[in-house]
Amino acid sequence: MEQPLVPIYFFWQASQEVEDMNMDLGQALLNESLVAGSKEIRRIQWDTWSGMFYSNIAAYFIILATGVTLHATGVTDITTAAQAAEALRPIAGEFAFLLFALGIVAVGLIAVPVLAGSAAYALSEVFGWRSSLEDSVMQDKKFYLIIAISVFGALAIQYLPINPMKALFWSAVINGVVAVPLMAVILILAAKRSVMGAYTASKTSLALGWFATAIMSVAAGVMFLT
Repeated sequence: MEQPLVPIYFFWQASQEVEDMNMDLGQALLNESLVAGSKEIRRIQWDTWSGMFYSNIAAYFIILATGVTLHATGVTDITTAAQAAEALRPIAGEFAFLLFALGIVAVGLIAVPVLAGSAAYALSEVFGWRSSLEDSVMQDKKFYLIIAISVFGALAIQYLPINPMKALFWSAVINGVVAVPLMAVILILAAKRSVMGAYTASKTSLALGWFATAIMSVAAGVMFLT
């Protein structure tokens, strides 16, 4: 399941970008090196736009595939991985379940470390702990402890009486609702020169950001009212 706007990614991506820039610029502040800073901003823009493009394309085809297969046959409530795998049958035939399983494993290998790292970054920022994947376990014990707890917690869920498909669905719903206020705060900060200095967000970026926030806000409101 693609979730391009998972709120916890906000913390992970921001922290990772800061770490990368500190390594590239030798701990120099971007405001102290506008030339290097502009280069870093262009790199971040390319990375963000390309990542969002491919993630949304993937999400669109997931919706399309399930719509023309499962929904077309009256299946509107997916409760098992086997049901979800049926969406691939028109393409993969008898190998649909194998293809789906490989996809789940591949996504898990990518998503679990990122989500665990995101939780560790978020909590570290809240409590003021030192946090960096560039440091050793002994340097950032609390940071790596959160990562370990998150990973083992994810493994433990598999043995609890929780429907994983329902859990994925409701986690996506919660992410969509929580993302609205977070996006609003980020947009407000991105427009403040006192915070961003010479790197305030452009009017185009702010307009697109507020438009997306408004659409998500309306969608969340409709969901609660219906």
